[in-house]
Amino acid sequence: MTIWVDADACPAVIRDIICRAAQRTATPAVFVANRRPALPASPHIRSIVVGQGFDVADAEIARQCQQGDLLVSGDIPLAAQVLAKGAAAINFRGEAYSSDTIEGQLTLRDFMDNLRGSGIQSGGPPPFSQADRQQFAGKLDQWLAARQRRPAAPTP
Repeated sequence: MTIWVDADACPAVIRDIICRAAQRTATPAVFVANRRPALPASPHIRSIVVGQGFDVADAEIARQCQQGDLLVSGDIPLAAQVLAKGAAAINFRGEAYSSDTIEGQLTLRDFMDNLRGSGIQSGGPPPFSQADRQQFAGKLDQWLAARQRRPAAPTP
């Protein structure tokens, strides 16, 4: 199991929470971005720097993410791709994406994108709060705890 982070848009406070959790639980965390993010030295934390371009980091995450992994991203289309592969996905505020609701989220995202494209100001998300940080940390801890409770596959 690996934590995949869409690092180009990841708030620094969320990056720090992920790094501490990866070190504490010896869980691999991979930060994928167009430029190298500032990360602590750890055998459990690494980065992949991809070329410039639209959705290059997303394509790399989608290619490497596997069943049982976790995606941390605000990108709904990327979340849909990894959910289809059997991975879990949460956004930077700790809200889980689900295969039951992802189609509706994609539709709403496209609708809002069309509104913005036509010049209608829709506002943005509310400012990132302490409650958002806590919700993210709690959701990440839940995912990690659930993975640690699963029995290891028997070795042949």
